Amino acid sequence: MPANIYIIRLLNTGFLLFRIAVQTLSNILLVKTSSLGDVLHNLPVVTDILKRYPAIQIDWVVEESFASLPALHHGVHEVIPVAIRRWRKSWWSSRGEFRGVCRNMGVRQYDIALDTQGLLKSALIARCAQTTRCGFAWDSAREPLASLFYNRRFSVAKDQHAVERNRQLAGLALGYKPEGAADYGIRPPAITHPDWLTNGAYAVLLHATSRSDKLWSEANWIALGRYLHEKNIRCVLPWGSEAEQARSLRLAGAIPDAITPPRLNLNDAASLLGGAQVVIGVDTGLAHLAAALNVPTVGIYTMTDPALTGLYAGRRAVNLGNINCTPDVAAVIGALQQAMSC
Repeated sequence: MPANIYIIRLLNTGFLLFRIAVQTLSNILLVKTSSLGDVLHNLPVVTDILKRYPAIQIDWVVEESFASLPALHHGVHEVIPVAIRRWRKSWWSSRGEFRGVCRNMGVRQYDIALDTQGLLKSALIARCAQTTRCGFAWDSAREPLASLFYNRRFSVAKDQHAVERNRQLAGLALGYKPEGAADYGIRPPAITHPDWLTNGAYAVLLHATSRSDKLWSEANWIALGRYLHEKNIRCVLPWGSEAEQARSLRLAGAIPDAITPPRLNLNDAASLLGGAQVVIGVDTGLAHLAAALNVPTVGIYTMTDPALTGLYAGRRAVNLGNINCTPDVAAVIGALQQAMSC
């Protein structure tokens, strides 16, 4: 038998065996550790998988600070927290903790480990699972070297939104084609109404973000807040650091009847966002969470392109702005009216 025909037959046999294995999936591991927006963008993968394999058990490896997000999806069986951000600060003293997490993942019986992050750190975590590891190919991964750690690699076009890239990778790895609009599959947790939040309609203004060049000016937030007050919608200004708290207090002092809440954990923030009349935010993960909860949401972009990583949740999520193209107050008011009318 000619060598080339033998190789083709061997490859076909391997592909057939993989297809048979996919058809009998019972347990899979998803690896998507961070950041907040990236974790949210991976939630529709769970919904898609369960449509194709309703009885499958899905575990998810995620950074400990975001562990409550996958838990909001009914289809996630177990959340496995890791602490890469904390471990990096003291790697030598944390190596035992990492080995323990890795060892625990290694003894679990997974059919496939799917890394939708495409970074070296996520590929190394996926490697802990003693099973077939799937991920982006060299031409598709955010860090191409990560592809060397996978047993099966898939090319997915980069010129599309992160949600669709995740969905397509999962479909290629697990033998199905994603169909329909992305479904995040989450609902806000039921948390008792806090004392600081009075009854009535409210808007959440997410003014804080990780980079100063992504901020929207305080003058703009004040003008928007006063508009909302005139519409009998109270403004709530969450914060996560001392600098953000100071900004929230300044804005609340200039916006009639505005609220600066206490510091919120992720579950409290999800509950707050889920009950809002509308959410307006800069390029931050909490804005993605609001959109995933199907709350009318306006995303304000000043130094990033929303086409690839902006809000992605149908007509109730509106993106404004782009790199060096900051939207004004009138544009944001028009967008929130559009989002609220859907």
